[in-house]
Amino acid sequence: MHRIVIVGGGYAGFYAAWRLEKTLRPGEAEVTLVDPRPYMTYQPFLPEVLAGSIEPRHSVVSFRRHLRSTRLLTARVTRVDHAQRRLDVELPDGTASSLGYDTVVVTAGAVTRTFPVPGVAERAVGLKTIEEAVFIRDTLLRNVDTAAGLPPGPERERLLTVVFVGGGYAGIEAFGELRSLATALLRRYPELSPAETHFHLVEASGRILPEVSERTSRWVLRHLAGRGAHVHLHTQLVSVDGDRLLLSDGRTLDTGLLVWTAGVVADPRVTRHTDLPTDARGRIRTRADLRVGTATSVVPGAWAAGDDAAVPDLTGGGIDGTTVPNAQHAVRQGKLLAENLVRTLRGRSPRSYRHRDLGAVATLGLGHGVFQSGPLVVRGFPAWLVHRGYHVLAVPTWERKWRVAAGWATALLLGRDTVGLSDVRTPRAAFTSAAAAQARAISRPAPLAAAPRAERTVPAA
Repeated sequence: MHRIVIVGGGYAGFYAAWRLEKTLRPGEAEVTLVDPRPYMTYQPFLPEVLAGSIEPRHSVVSFRRHLRSTRLLTARVTRVDHAQRRLDVELPDGTASSLGYDTVVVTAGAVTRTFPVPGVAERAVGLKTIEEAVFIRDTLLRNVDTAAGLPPGPERERLLTVVFVGGGYAGIEAFGELRSLATALLRRYPELSPAETHFHLVEASGRILPEVSERTSRWVLRHLAGRGAHVHLHTQLVSVDGDRLLLSDGRTLDTGLLVWTAGVVADPRVTRHTDLPTDARGRIRTRADLRVGTATSVVPGAWAAGDDAAVPDLTGGGIDGTTVPNAQHAVRQGKLLAENLVRTLRGRSPRSYRHRDLGAVATLGLGHGVFQSGPLVVRGFPAWLVHRGYHVLAVPTWERKWRVAAGWATALLLGRDTVGLSDVRTPRAAFTSAAAAQARAISRPAPLAAAPRAERTVPAA
């Protein structure tokens, strides 16, 4: 059979595989999906995961549950050698292998964009995976719990200070949701007051949320300021020394949690190790029909979509003439890619991708949000409802829709779950500590029994 290999199981990769299963005839082609994780993460839910509004497992979609006929390979692609029709992969145990194919679909997605700021790689955490969202949540909960047992002072202030770097869509959503979680959390800590928590967002440009209008962006700034948050515009992070941050305006901040949300780039672990054509930003060059190539030439047997692909935006609304890297485009491109691939297998011409962005909707915390589509702007609680309605419809599979909606309903009735699992990163610590204590007890000799006291006899008078 014709061998189709999909590199990456994000939005575009998952939807391409899902649609191929529904479109291909029995025996027409064999589809393999290669990804280092066994699930697709629905990233718009990450801010709500770190705020405790959604159970972490409900924001991911299991490949093996929903891809019934696709062959799944848990591995990381390290090179795409299209001239030889071969992928180099690294298996979970670190061993190298290779995989042949007839058609390759590159949907490796994007990773967090970083800059050479001293100390960032060692101290900051990103927000692209479910594991990072859980880490941020548990770190905040642990810091608040520790601070409650300390007297007022520098260490308590450090633990209650949170700093985000990057005021784009993902950064603002996560910043607002974590601020909302902290406010709800402090109601259970009479030792602490909301005034003791310090939330700072550092943005290098002169505005936040470039996806919305300038007027809406200014409203979000005022809204966050009214909730006690500090946004530093025209400011950069210069260095990180331990828990101390130096900003370009000369200010220093001591923080217990540093979150880096300064944008994304195409995954260089794939796009920088291939003979497929790429653009200056490291993305795979594609035509409007999602075949790899240019307007005048096509690379046979190669397709790309999603955040790692430079897809021409035929509506004229993209950046540098290409579609912006967001979930709207990735999902729709994945579906069309599968349909076009099947059309070419059957000798038909593929269709061009054309989708006008529907707008931006962002949650800013429980009951707070903003939505803009063209000139229409909705703010506050109605926008928050739009956010939840849109995403419960957009998350793939009915099974996940029900789980997410049930979690929201439970939180509405019973309140936000503020329990943190402080030792989840070191699950064996309790066992090893207990084993060591028992080993010390066994090796220590038992204390000698005291000799019986001799009775003193009193001589007779």
